[in-house]
Amino acid sequence: MTRAFVFPGQGSQAVGMGRELAEAFEVARLTFEEVDDALNQRLSRLMFEGPEADLTLTENAQPALMAVSVAVTRVLKEQGGLDLAKHAAFVAGHSLGEYSALCAAGSFTLGDTARLLKLRGQAMQKAVPVGKGAMAALLGAELEQAQSIAADAAQGDVCTVANDNSSGQVVISGHAEAIDRAIVLAAERGLKRSVRLPVSAPFHCPLMQPAADAMAEALANVTISAPEVPVVANVVAAAVSDPNAIRRLLVEQVTGMVRWREGVLYMKEQGVDTLVELGSGKVLSGLAKRIDKELAGISVQTPADVESFLKTL
Repeated sequence: MTRAFVFPGQGSQAVGMGRELAEAFEVARLTFEEVDDALNQRLSRLMFEGPEADLTLTENAQPALMAVSVAVTRVLKEQGGLDLAKHAAFVAGHSLGEYSALCAAGSFTLGDTARLLKLRGQAMQKAVPVGKGAMAALLGAELEQAQSIAADAAQGDVCTVANDNSSGQVVISGHAEAIDRAIVLAAERGLKRSVRLPVSAPFHCPLMQPAADAMAEALANVTISAPEVPVVANVVAAAVSDPNAIRRLLVEQVTGMVRWREGVLYMKEQGVDTLVELGSGKVLSGLAKRIDKELAGISVQTPADVESFLKTL
């Protein structure tokens, strides 16, 4: 088995996430406390108890999802001797998950990662007034088809592909009016379904430039170490290990397309046959087979998952 460890992005949050881990493993509880201290916020209580509306806020969801992913990683290290350098060919994360991957691989400290993601969430929310931007999933679309629909719907507004998640699942982002036009166009061109996403801002498009500027400033003041294993970056869908390249690509990621499908295929070409998703939800492990039928996807988020997965190491 050749594994890549992958880390979920926004949308995978759920009230109660991480609670079982914290109850079962002291290292998980201490991880959540460390994040709480770094943010000067009882984020763990919000994760465990809600309310959901507050957990879903971008500035909370981003560090919360990272905290669960890093907690799972630390539990696997403590309980089963997980060594990324030995047990993984790559790490990768979807959007904010790239920060989780970098933290798990030792590029960032946990405190820095939490603060960066809190800022990232706040900056992305502030970049565009509520209601001015939107995102939509074009279900049944391939990348080129989605790019064509977005270009034709733009009409002077911003409308671009934000996430290429898998064959048949592409997300577009931009001005709300342009996204609405794209949904109509998609139906006219025979796509089976297109839906507006319940998000508060149009992520991964040029409207996010103010957030990219804020992240450039923040990342310039943070130490980035070379990761224990190469990180497959969203923006280039290829492995990076150089700290300066990591810094630059994290800035570009705010406005750039998440090339998830291509990144997974890149890892498969390098010999990866199993994606192990560490953290809340099963989105990325679920996408594995949709991207390539030969890939296996495993989700590790509960104590039972931990016990089961450690038998495979």
